[in-house]
Amino acid sequence: MTTAIAKFAHLQIPLEDVVKATNNFADDNIIGRGGLGHVYKGQLQRSGEMIKISALRLDRKHGGGVVEFWTEVSMLSDLKHPNIVSIVGFCDEQHEKIIVTTYEAKNGSLKEHLSNPNLTWTQRLKICVGVARALSYLHYDEGRGYGVIHLNINSSTILLDENWEPKLSGFKVSIKQSLNRMDRVILSEPIGTIGYVDPEIEKSKGVTYKSDIYGFGVVLFEILCGRRAYIRNDANRLLAPLVMRHYENETLHDIVHPDLRNQISRGALRRYSKTAYSCLKEDTMQRPNMVTVIDELEKALEKALKFELRLEYFVRPSLLFFFFFMSITSHHFNLFI
Repeated sequence: MTTAIAKFAHLQIPLEDVVKATNNFADDNIIGRGGLGHVYKGQLQRSGEMIKISALRLDRKHGGGVVEFWTEVSMLSDLKHPNIVSIVGFCDEQHEKIIVTTYEAKNGSLKEHLSNPNLTWTQRLKICVGVARALSYLHYDEGRGYGVIHLNINSSTILLDENWEPKLSGFKVSIKQSLNRMDRVILSEPIGTIGYVDPEIEKSKGVTYKSDIYGFGVVLFEILCGRRAYIRNDANRLLAPLVMRHYENETLHDIVHPDLRNQISRGALRRYSKTAYSCLKEDTMQRPNMVTVIDELEKALEKALKFELRLEYFVRPSLLFFFFFMSITSHHFNLFI
């Protein structure tokens, strides 16, 4: 790992600085618990400026995680996009391995808000578009000279900032691939989170960038239905086969989040669900690329914004008339008394 440390030397942060930033890894500062360890929030002095940070501290008790640690450091050191978390640095000393990023999750992860009645359809679509743009950047950006297959797209790795802008995280199992070989199968065991793993990996014994498309398709349906991709003790524990069945039977409206039904026009629902469904196609060749997905989602967002304006145009005058009527009625009633 000496070579790796030398390559990323400019990102090294002394352990004492991270300890101070997180108040000695205080329990009150824990904002996440994952398979590799806890995530802490804190404030770190960097280049004369105090910044808010998240610090993933690898759990030393269980060992392992070293490959994932360096994969994440390597990936984030190259990636610069408004919808991807930004690395601040890392710590690798005294048997501690810590990845420090800017604190992006002021509104937590998308997973925490799937059933949130206050998260509107328009806001949800904006989140979808942001994540799609991040994935397009990973898959196609020519500035790096290589593409990235994320391999763990899910509603937990999508963080939401104070403006509900999405920030993609979780690059611990990501793979670099030549841009001209992104559609080639890379031999791999099934990687990812239950409910999001591309079932085609078992058959092809490997992954392609279309594995990310599948995971994103599941997220799109999570956002529409307001439920998680995997619910352990539920009869329909896996969301993907459930939504595919409803889509094919033209009964998808039955499982749309109740608070969203009156916010979605038929046209927007049709365009959105067709796009999400195409991402889950069994044949990876039939799944769209992210350029196509972005185009469809942006059109769905455009429809949603117009529908929202129409609702305001018709509903607001009605409410004003109602309150005016009530005030007049109340006035006459008071005079009568």
